[in-house]
Amino acid sequence: MTGFIPSGERADKDLAFMLRYENVAWYDGAEVRILDRRVYPARVQFVRCATHRDVAQAIKDMVTQSGGPYLAAAMGMALAAREAQGLDAKAFGTYMEDAAFTLSHARPTTMARMIGITKGCLDAAWKALDAGRPADEAVMEQAVATIDARYRKSAQSAKFLVDMFPDNGTVMTQCFAETIVGTMLRECRARGKTIKVICPETRPYFQGARLTASVVKDMDFDVTVITDNMPGYAMKAKKVDVFTSAADVICMDGHIVNKVGTFQIALAARYWGIPYFVTGTPDPGHPTIGSVEIEERDPADVLSAMGVRTAMEGVGGFYPAFDITPPKLCDGVVTDQGIFPPYDLARYGEKGSAEL
Repeated sequence: MTGFIPSGERADKDLAFMLRYENVAWYDGAEVRILDRRVYPARVQFVRCATHRDVAQAIKDMVTQSGGPYLAAAMGMALAAREAQGLDAKAFGTYMEDAAFTLSHARPTTMARMIGITKGCLDAAWKALDAGRPADEAVMEQAVATIDARYRKSAQSAKFLVDMFPDNGTVMTQCFAETIVGTMLRECRARGKTIKVICPETRPYFQGARLTASVVKDMDFDVTVITDNMPGYAMKAKKVDVFTSAADVICMDGHIVNKVGTFQIALAARYWGIPYFVTGTPDPGHPTIGSVEIEERDPADVLSAMGVRTAMEGVGGFYPAFDITPPKLCDGVVTDQGIFPPYDLARYGEKGSAEL
């Protein structure tokens, strides 16, 4: 269904392979294809989902991470619309609402944003039904238009973020910020600004080593991977100028929920006097940190590394997927509307817009 790509210049132009729309998640009219980020770049393989429930399971199983699940959920809604073809209006509505719930609740911490995405797809499906056109095509159009808009917002945010980078500076990242990594590097290239990037590996899925570092290398910038216990020392030894991350949730009270490990890097950055800028959209669905459920995943995942067990049998594990960074450790929330103090995010709500 390449006909659903927006006309004109694509917002993923000149970005790395894994950031191209079709290489994140894609509905082809029969199934949804999702790049398996658990094994990339060692292997380039796609998980093929025959039903929307398969898509939800893939999201739950971490086949795609960072911003990938949002597009996967939207593509899953297109697949659900195809599954519901031929049902009467009432049954169609019930089926699609059930699909929206299944997809949006695949992972608890990002549920609020997922609900917004699936609702947009549900609205598109109803409009198509009323107009007598295929609902899956309408939902696909909605999904592609939304990701294109999200990439364009990210490109705007990147302009403000890159303003914070000194030329020939060194930037430390955390986990995989996906689109903002690609757009910030594209912006640096457009300005002729040279930077070096340091990526903590991000156990247990190694998103920093496998995904962020791959995007940086793919876009021809200098990149170095460190282990997760090195950021404090590496910040001084490698003369880091800026620490930046994306966020799974930015609460309106300024608390930042991101991949576990972000908090400790922010602490080290504050100790060394290095600014920390988080990129993303403040979420009115989370007025305070008390509204966020921190997902805890299978403890067995921390007892091995890339499929090789590292701990003796009988040893226990603990795996919170995210941690919480308080606003006092953040120097600014970088959005498409500018950089906001973490204690003044309501002002973004007055001038900003909802994110995919």
